[in-house]
Amino acid sequence: MNQWKLRQLDVKNAFLHGDLEEEVFMEQPPGFEDSTHPQFVCKLKKSLYGLKQAPRAWNAKFTGSSDQLIQRVVTDLSEVFEMKDMGQLTFFLGLQISYNSSGDIFVSQTKYAKDLLHKAGMSSCRACATPCKPHNQVLQTDGEPLADPTMFRSLVGALQYLTFTRPDLAYAVNHVCQYMNNPTEVHYFLVKRILRYVQGTLEYGISFTKGPWQLNAYSDADWAGDINTRRSTTGYVVFLGCNPISWQSKKQDSVSRSSTEAEYRALANTATDLSWIRQVLLDLKMFLPDAPTMYCDNLSALALSSNPVYHSRIKHLDIDFHFVRENVQRKDLIVQYIPTEEQIADVFTKGLHSPIFLQHCLHLRLRSSAG
Repeated sequence: MNQWKLRQLDVKNAFLHGDLEEEVFMEQPPGFEDSTHPQFVCKLKKSLYGLKQAPRAWNAKFTGSSDQLIQRVVTDLSEVFEMKDMGQLTFFLGLQISYNSSGDIFVSQTKYAKDLLHKAGMSSCRACATPCKPHNQVLQTDGEPLADPTMFRSLVGALQYLTFTRPDLAYAVNHVCQYMNNPTEVHYFLVKRILRYVQGTLEYGISFTKGPWQLNAYSDADWAGDINTRRSTTGYVVFLGCNPISWQSKKQDSVSRSSTEAEYRALANTATDLSWIRQVLLDLKMFLPDAPTMYCDNLSALALSSNPVYHSRIKHLDIDFHFVRENVQRKDLIVQYIPTEEQIADVFTKGLHSPIFLQHCLHLRLRSSAG
């Protein structure tokens, strides 16, 4: 949003330099026991690898904004820690980062996707237009069980990581995750369909650009869409300006008895994520001019979020009901209606036909690195 430059540093044994705010004790390490006090424990002065506080203790040492300040921080850190300045960030944990002259950032996983296709033996497979077909629900028992489900599980796990920069894959990958326990040949075919789509969109990634400082979210639910359990699927995406920064496709924890109930559960999940993101921005001293806006295409769920009348039919939604309404009443959240055809979160709840799927992908700022 601010088009700040990204700098990558590699600090040797970084986690060992972090200061601890809490008192942490550990058993005496093997080979270094005090023979006179074998029952004593050690009090840590610094963080250690494997300690849950280690990443937080180290990250607290970083801050910056301008190029000059970044260089000064790098210089000062080099005097204290053994480190390597790797220059502008271009590759991190499988994510490829590139920049254009306007300051936009493009994040993709092209190399990771190619490696995944090679692993599956599908480097030369025929591409398809969408990751899954509309209404392509299958039963847990459809097809013959796989003799060895190892490859199925490995590919699905790898696809989950690919969704970090590919929100267009989120629903299809979440769907095949539900068959991890006892996958069949039919379920494996669904995975291959996703990989065929990846083959045709290898260069895809998300383009982040400067825009209005506003937090918006789109929330949707596919009522009773899972034919195995009749649970609904929650889907949402959160935008900062025009940039997608958080998204989810997830089967709800319990069966909803109406579409309103399913949509309201989705609203509550989206509101929770919005609340967390807003707090993160506040911690970074980034203040929003207006309350976040959440868009929903279900008028009944929209009415529940603001109507002061308590409906006896949704008593079992008590916590979700009060959480959303409380945020709306405090003016920490705005909930507005949006027509179904404009509901971007639809792509996270069900398989869609190619034209509408591609339309939503454009709104998610999915682009090809080739232009």
